[in-house]
Amino acid sequence: MTDYLKDLADVRDVIQLYIDGANGDVAKLERAFHPDARMMGHVGAMDTYVPIGEFFKMVKARPGMAGKNYKAVVRSIDLAGDAGVAVLVETDYMGCDFVDYFSVARIDGRWMITNKTYAHTGGTPR
Repeated sequence: MTDYLKDLADVRDVIQLYIDGANGDVAKLERAFHPDARMMGHVGAMDTYVPIGEFFKMVKARPGMAGKNYKAVVRSIDLAGDAGVAVLVETDYMGCDFVDYFSVARIDGRWMITNKTYAHTGGTPR
């Protein structure tokens, strides 16, 4: 049980890197994601089916885009062995609300996000 609790804490830390990096700290995003990760979802007609590096470029080009009212809460983490899923609820990211589904994997002893699939649940992008 102790190992499982440590894994949960480690995955929560990886998701926190995403939260902290989402407003412009690309170095934190690069630590959170596997380099081959992808991001998928859409906001209205705007589709996002890209390698995660494209998200990094967007964040770098618009530091602070998450905005001052941005909030994020980890809703759940479910792990089995070296794989799992974390669900994050975001409020007011670029004027929108999202639910993010992160696939996570322990690779070479370290938890990383291997995929981000998101649902736009409200708001209009700014």
